Amino acid sequence: MTNATINNPFLSMLPPPAAFLPTYEGFMERMAAMPRVMEIARNVKVGATPHEVVYTEDKLRVLHYQSDVPKQYATPLVLCFALVNRPYILDLLPRKSVVQQFLKAGFDVYLIDWGSPSHNDRHLTIEHYVCCYMDNVMRHVAEWSQCERPSLLGYCMGGTMSAMYASLHPELVENLILMAAPIDWSDRESLLSVWTDPKYYDVDAIIDAYGNAPTHVLQGAFALLKPVANLVEKYVGLYERLTDEKFVEEFTAMETWVNDNIPVAGETFRQFVKDCFQKNLLVQGKMRLGPNRVDLKNITCPVLNLMASNDHLVTCGQSAPFNDLVGSQDRKAVTFKTGHIGLSVSGRAHRELWPKVCEWLGERSEKL
Repeated sequence: MTNATINNPFLSMLPPPAAFLPTYEGFMERMAAMPRVMEIARNVKVGATPHEVVYTEDKLRVLHYQSDVPKQYATPLVLCFALVNRPYILDLLPRKSVVQQFLKAGFDVYLIDWGSPSHNDRHLTIEHYVCCYMDNVMRHVAEWSQCERPSLLGYCMGGTMSAMYASLHPELVENLILMAAPIDWSDRESLLSVWTDPKYYDVDAIIDAYGNAPTHVLQGAFALLKPVANLVEKYVGLYERLTDEKFVEEFTAMETWVNDNIPVAGETFRQFVKDCFQKNLLVQGKMRLGPNRVDLKNITCPVLNLMASNDHLVTCGQSAPFNDLVGSQDRKAVTFKTGHIGLSVSGRAHRELWPKVCEWLGERSEKL
């Protein structure tokens, strides 16, 4: 009788054993760096670009960013992030800030901070966010800046909501930029699409039990999309670069954001899972926000669709169909080699992608 060898496929996913076996000298060097590491961790400041709050409504705030760079464009830009996590991922650090990219290019920049919904907000629907909150924000920014049509940039779920808003109010959007925005859920490559399949996922049971979509459920799901990378590799990488102060600062800033979770209003989460993930109503022209039917063909402004080729959260297949669904003649799609969050924070994206995005937007904005 022979002994059969049982191969564990998960072992091949782990970093090489050498990564877990540091040298004595390397270990001591890193331990000597720990006081400085702790100091950096305590002092790291995210969302550091100066701003003023120019509009509030319930939990929502609109931040208007300040800059010493003279403005070149009269058309303001409104940034809309997802309802999950905090929006300062777009302004993580001074050298990794989408906000500052636009400010340096001469744009007048605003950002929607949705705030954190309480149990009393569990009844808020997508209609509340798009047709009430977003509409009020866009109209207020237009009045504040004395420009009738602001441009709108939406990231992730914020991009989905921005597309909905632009279809319902095409007269109020000058330009539309989407970042890793899910639009078509017929692409089943994403694990989230598999996990939310109605055969396995009872969203009603979750929301009926919790009221809002709880942070631990959301964060746990995102971590398990890439469990080895999120739970093992990144900490090995931190150990290996513990003496690199710039890396430690960026790692701490990212971890601050990743763990700064907020719940999603229950009825919004229920509707997003059912109507988008499970029924894919948006691309069919059957998505309804209250009495309003969302028809993407109503979008006629210039469109820039940014996608990340290594995105494990929103695949390119979920974003790419958008350009063929709108009524815009001026539309462009860009696929950049990075991940979902890398679109906003990777050094390469800030060197190569965002200057071109600013140039694209500048060519379609009113100059001062």
